[in-house]
Amino acid sequence: MGGSKKKSPAQMDKSQTDEKKESKGKKDKKQEKTEKKAEITVIVNEDQALKLIKSNNYITVQELAKQTGVKISAANACLVSLTKKGTLKRAGGFSGHWIYQLTA
Repeated sequence: MGGSKKKSPAQMDKSQTDEKKESKGKKDKKQEKTEKKAEITVIVNEDQALKLIKSNNYITVQELAKQTGVKISAANACLVSLTKKGTLKRAGGFSGHWIYQLTA
């Protein structure tokens, strides 16, 4: 039937200062985590990509990423830039899983 007991003013002050201390500690930990993150950029060398394509006659984004050891997004960016330059063309595939080959 009863609820929680009403705290005395001294107990209320004490709980508020404890909450402030805890919240500062959490913010410091969050700031340390964000400061520790390093920006990592990996770029696929276009010459390396062209050598792989010449040896296989065609290549997919997933295969290029696997053979060069980079993320799929980096491999895709490389293939798209080579396509815009006219070095590669899309030979087949569907729904984002394209197959690329060298232009003649």
